[in-house]
Amino acid sequence: MSDAHEEMEQAETAKEVSRENRKIALVIAILALFLSFSETLGKGAQTEAISADVESANLWAFFQAKSIRATVVRVAAEALKLEATAAADPAVKDAMDKQIAAWETTAARYDSEPETHEGRKELADRAKEEQDERDLSLAKYHHYELASAAFQIGIVLASAAVITGMILLAWCAGLLGVLGLGVLSLGLFAPHLIHLP
Repeated sequence: MSDAHEEMEQAETAKEVSRENRKIALVIAILALFLSFSETLGKGAQTEAISADVESANLWAFFQAKSIRATVVRVAAEALKLEATAAADPAVKDAMDKQIAAWETTAARYDSEPETHEGRKELADRAKEEQDERDLSLAKYHHYELASAAFQIGIVLASAAVITGMILLAWCAGLLGVLGLGVLSLGLFAPHLIHLP
């Protein structure tokens, strides 16, 4: 009679462990789902940061090229001004003055060219916008990476709960999942709220 009673208790215990393991498996599946979201968002943010950084560098290089051109044109105009003061022939002096005016117009266009957005002022503004975009993408990326770490550790703890039968590990996994979801949400909606290194 005691053998039958022990077998029924063992069967009941096995059924309870099986129920707990199903719940833990569901926690693992949910954590893995959120891990895939955070990894995908993280890769996207990383790609956006790299693209914005490259575009910013290109715009700053273009800005430098415009600065060099403007300096060369201004120096040439100043040198020609000196020569024009010494010119005796009025026709030569007039031609020099026209060239000086053309170079000054060109130098001013290098400084600001609103219609093409390729003046130094516009290039600097565009480069700063790209830098801001890069910084935003990097802030998002750091949040997504931390969320991924929380989800991964949660999966490990939940797996250990199945092996050891320690339900506390499953609870810790769930708490890490909630923490990871919070950090993931910060990355999506308020990446600059908390500064992460």
